[in-house]
Amino acid sequence: MPGPVKKRDTAVKLLAWYDVHRRVLPWRAAKGKKADPYRVWLSEIMLQQTTVQAVGAYYRKFLTRWPNVAALARAKTDDVMAAWAGLGYYARARNLHAAAKIVAGRGGKFPLSAESLSELPGIGSYTAAAIAAIAYDERQAAMDANAERVIARLFAVKTQLPKGKIELRAHAQELVPVRAGDFAQALMDLGSAICTPKKPACGSCPLEKECEARRLGIQEMLPVKAPKMLRPIRRGAAYVVQDKSGAVLLERRPAKGLLGGMLQPPLGPWTNDFPSSVRAKMKAPFVAPWKKQLGIVRHGFTHFELEIEVYAVQLVARPLHPGRWVPVRKLGSMALPTVMRKILDAVLHTNSARKR
Repeated sequence: MPGPVKKRDTAVKLLAWYDVHRRVLPWRAAKGKKADPYRVWLSEIMLQQTTVQAVGAYYRKFLTRWPNVAALARAKTDDVMAAWAGLGYYARARNLHAAAKIVAGRGGKFPLSAESLSELPGIGSYTAAAIAAIAYDERQAAMDANAERVIARLFAVKTQLPKGKIELRAHAQELVPVRAGDFAQALMDLGSAICTPKKPACGSCPLEKECEARRLGIQEMLPVKAPKMLRPIRRGAAYVVQDKSGAVLLERRPAKGLLGGMLQPPLGPWTNDFPSSVRAKMKAPFVAPWKKQLGIVRHGFTHFELEIEVYAVQLVARPLHPGRWVPVRKLGSMALPTVMRKILDAVLHTNSARKR
């Protein structure tokens, strides 16, 4: 563990580098400006398990549509879910909306500490620390994957992740200076630009002389991660139904669970094997001249891979079904997760190509 002088020097060097090289990000306050807690919170929720590159467009769209927490709290759940569609991990959107309602009910004032922030839906220990540090300069170590990599190398921490996270946070907490928000973002930027997973640019790093992993020549070996587990494959059938106008039948998924509250075409069960054509038609939402489409729709979830065979039918009269019929032109504004859009595209793009 470094002494007080080294800890202070490390923070000073990193902040000096950050003052020159800080990234310009749509949610980041300009130098010398106070961060807006709403913008910090919104960006941190979006950045959970998602890259900076993927988040930018979604963040701008959300901020344009709902510029403050009160506006977001007033939004319809379907509108929030539709705007989120494509970002994945949809529980984040449900929690985001729930937290917005709580904060709006308190006069639009966000909690002022990491401890109180963590009481809001969807805010875990990392996110609470990041918001508190960036929005309020609370001396909290905000440990995203980039920060973990920097700290693991700086202190040559060899404990395998995720077990090593507690050790990494303890090291980082020792370094946090008064400018806690800038320090948190500096660690993130250093990990993104210099201390990269492969071939880190150690010669350009402001902390090269302090880095224990660099001294030992093991920087590319850290942090030590647990071996990736093979994800099982689940298979099933989906049913794309259109009426004579081309409108598509959609159902709503249960509020809780995977893709909770989102819209989908009717689906059969997901098991280890595809159902036979006979069985798939037996499991269809109603009797109809179903036609199996060519190819398979594939999509990766966190814990498993999904493969779907698609059956389609176009009917003159709408069957009795509790779902909703959506014109094709309006599908873009619906709360449809990416996998469901892939399933619809397997039919709609084929039909469009045939008409041309």
